[in-house]
Amino acid sequence: MTVTLTDLLPTELRRSWVVDGTCPDLDLYSLYRARQIADLHRTAVIDAKGELCYTALDRKVRCLAKGLRGLGIGAGDVVGVQLPNSRNAVMAELALAALGAIALPFPVGRGAVEAESLLRRAEAVAVVAAVEHRGQTHAADLQALAPALPALRHVVAAGRDVPDGTIPLTRLLRTDPAGFVPARPDPDGAARILVSSGSEAEPKMVAYSHNALAGGRGNFLASLMPDDTPPRCLFLVPLASAFGSNGTAVTLARHGGTLVLLDHFTPEAALSAVRDHRPTHILGVPTMIRMMLETLETLETLESTDEPLPVPTALVLGGAPLDETTAKAAAEAFGCPVVNLYGSADGVNCHTGLQHTVPPTDRSGVVAGRPDPRVAEIRITDPDTHEPLPDGRIGEIVSRGPMTPLCYVGSPELDARYRTPEGWVRTGDLGFLDEDGLLHVAGRLKDVVIRGGANISPAEVERELVSHPQVRDAVCVSVPDPLMGERLAACLVVKGPTAPSLAELGVYLAERGIDRYKHPEHLLVLPELPLTAAGKSDRAALRTRIAEDRTSALAQA
Repeated sequence: MTVTLTDLLPTELRRSWVVDGTCPDLDLYSLYRARQIADLHRTAVIDAKGELCYTALDRKVRCLAKGLRGLGIGAGDVVGVQLPNSRNAVMAELALAALGAIALPFPVGRGAVEAESLLRRAEAVAVVAAVEHRGQTHAADLQALAPALPALRHVVAAGRDVPDGTIPLTRLLRTDPAGFVPARPDPDGAARILVSSGSEAEPKMVAYSHNALAGGRGNFLASLMPDDTPPRCLFLVPLASAFGSNGTAVTLARHGGTLVLLDHFTPEAALSAVRDHRPTHILGVPTMIRMMLETLETLETLESTDEPLPVPTALVLGGAPLDETTAKAAAEAFGCPVVNLYGSADGVNCHTGLQHTVPPTDRSGVVAGRPDPRVAEIRITDPDTHEPLPDGRIGEIVSRGPMTPLCYVGSPELDARYRTPEGWVRTGDLGFLDEDGLLHVAGRLKDVVIRGGANISPAEVERELVSHPQVRDAVCVSVPDPLMGERLAACLVVKGPTAPSLAELGVYLAERGIDRYKHPEHLLVLPELPLTAAGKSDRAALRTRIAEDRTSALAQA
């Protein structure tokens, strides 16, 4: 093994979830192989190239696994994967599982500096990357980084005209799979490293076992399946994101379902995929759904066609706070329950389930739902003493359960900061459990704007702004200020031809009960919000844009 990954959960606790059947106690490739044998010709993947069945995918996986083994890649090795949503990304993850290696997927669009940090800290021995995707040349960029990464031995390039020094993925896929014998890694051993877009200077990397993915995360999706019918999941988020880890390992290996994949999200492509492929589950972030709703309105799709959108089982929204306005509009447009998912790469998961068409709300917005011990048990603790708090008291949300990761990768300081001696994960989120056991999220310990000593929660203001009749989407960020320290800026996508002014927004927020000191003092109107590679609103890019606008305004004054 190239990097030490220690399970911070007590061994007897981890094994208890195998004994009671909560976790399958099989590695991901063995689970996938069993699904393939059970239904040879079921469709596994639908992407830009068309449909690929379980048996055809398995042959490609075995070819790739044997080709990678020929490069010297084996059990315990970390291999980076930077590919768009496609069959290649699925093949890579399953092939690495078949070798007992550890996949480190990260989304296309993340630059060379961040990629270098991830590969260096994980001591990756190889990386599989796209030759070109939307103008970016990831394979060439990573090959240029290789001299600075002593552990990195190979760059495998997916696409045409591969850069010098890289290994064509097509060559590995032509390997004869005859005689390939899969590894049988420990199901409690590392299978995948999830990359978090959290608040640290460098992205956090979190190691997950086969059981945590197929068991804990698999139980999450199972709770959203009303029967045993294999799910058909449209992933609007990258498979290489934490949210996207519910793809290959969960949808395919655990549940024998079908992945519907877009190599790049646009609202038009997403709506076409819903119509053409009739997914049972649509997984995305609220901003994506708001963009799809706006496209539906603009094209007047529901009114101009005799054929409405096919009705999914669930619209599963996570990655960012969900507001009631979006939830209601989405439930009406898609005709199915909207599920609010509270979760993170760090090992927390909770959702509102299928029993509500529109998830319930409280004074803080949409509730997080009822914790499922087959996924992750949740407690509320004092942020300073870490002692459990009674129901109704706001404290830090901590989590521990079958989906709890092993540890942070190459970051013992993060293990010390965010994991307790008993294995609980400290989320850094504030919330409370009510008398009925429902989790309510109140905000972040760190995510506050401090204006003249007064704390402002951006999420609180955002929830109200998106309910404004002229606002389609909103993100609030801090801007530095020499007098107050920080002030709040609102970044809006508006409905219709005109945007509300700051004064008008202030009146509206006051009517909604938001204190004056929490009102935005800067306004940025955009045609759409920028998204990170993981599909979330890019707050750093918005701060930069606001700073540029303020500098330009001062220069013209």
